[in-house]
Amino acid sequence: MEKQQRRKAVAAYKARRQRGGVFQIRNTQTGRILLRRTLDLRGSENRFQFAQMTGSCTDHALQADWQNGGWTFVFEVLEVLTQKETQTEAEFKSDIEALFELWQEKLADAPQY
Repeated sequence: MEKQQRRKAVAAYKARRQRGGVFQIRNTQTGRILLRRTLDLRGSENRFQFAQMTGSCTDHALQADWQNGGWTFVFEVLEVLTQKETQTEAEFKSDIEALFELWQEKLADAPQY
């Protein structure tokens, strides 16, 4: 019975619809941003929060400023995209890339890492 429950849990996990999107990590002291995209927003935010708790940096571009204090950075979701039931992962990734390019244009004048 335990194997059957595990299989159901794995199948439910695989069937879930992903929530991806575009986010920025912003340094509240300098105003500089690091613009990123992901297929898994929740995972990216969890990774960022873990990095803050442990004092480890998640991205080499932030390393120098991170050493002055990871607490000065905030994780901000700019736009969320939910994968459609009929959409393949490749199509979803393509949509995320297009969204990322739009945000790059919008934030082109912002100070970035």
